[in-house]
Amino acid sequence: MDKIDMTFMEMVRFDAGDARRIQHFTKVHAYAHLIGAAEGLDEKTQQTLELAAVVHDIGIIPAEKKYGYQNGKIQEEMGPALAIELLERVGIEKDVIERVAFLVAHHHTWKGVDSVDWQILLEADFLVNSLEKGMAINTIENTMNKLFKTEAGIQLCKEMYGL
Repeated sequence: MDKIDMTFMEMVRFDAGDARRIQHFTKVHAYAHLIGAAEGLDEKTQQTLELAAVVHDIGIIPAEKKYGYQNGKIQEEMGPALAIELLERVGIEKDVIERVAFLVAHHHTWKGVDSVDWQILLEADFLVNSLEKGMAINTIENTMNKLFKTEAGIQLCKEMYGL
């Protein structure tokens, strides 16, 4: 197993008993992988993106235990330390761990996006959330038009929703 697969299995254990969350990060990872490959990311950026996609919501369960609820801000605050701990156990390189922690800390932040891995993570998570949350088609289209930047992400969104 490669390190992405090992991280995936660690996240399944972390979220054990919560099939909905496991299914969520599985789908986000699949879209991030696809968009990153279509956009021609270099190997290290692709690995970083995929690791971030797998662990992006790692702060949800601890937030719910601590506060009784969770939201994007709390996820971004609690997630990085947990992601670092998990990725260190898997043996991920320090610079990659630092970048993944940054992405986890910003996976609900569309303002200030300045890198392709961050952009793709946001797009992949939105593609999954749009269906899971039952968003209206006009909301999906407006978000795509305003916030999506990658050709592959735009194409996926248009084809998924017939836009």
